[in-house]
Amino acid sequence: MGADEIRVVLAADERLKQMAFEIRRRVFIEEQGVPESIELDSDDAQAMHVLAILGEHPIGCARMVAHREYVKIGRMAVIREWRGHGVGRRLLDFLVGQARALGYRRAVLHAQLHAEGFYLRAGFTPTGPEFDEAGIPHRRMELDL
Repeated sequence: MGADEIRVVLAADERLKQMAFEIRRRVFIEEQGVPESIELDSDDAQAMHVLAILGEHPIGCARMVAHREYVKIGRMAVIREWRGHGVGRRLLDFLVGQARALGYRRAVLHAQLHAEGFYLRAGFTPTGPEFDEAGIPHRRMELDL
């Protein structure tokens, strides 16, 4: 199976959300050392969750939280073996499309600094200084929709 067979779906039921949470656990908690106590948060209950799936296997996830004036995209994670194959871009493009369809005019995110170039290539602009989030350097970025 190749990258062209990846599909992005809404994680609309509890089974699919749990698949997304498992990817987040692997990437953020196990690989990056984010404390488990802060990885899952109150935004998960109201967020739109999406999964990248190859065949029957989840390989990436992200979420989008709606606010009054904007959406916040976050918790983007791709399993190690599929990084660099366009999975993150497919997830990001899907959520940006959903935000536009819902009538939002701006998307924001907190980019890990090592991934800032990825978001720049997707059209996001840095809007603030570097800051620490969960022990990892980040920068706020925005995209006009």
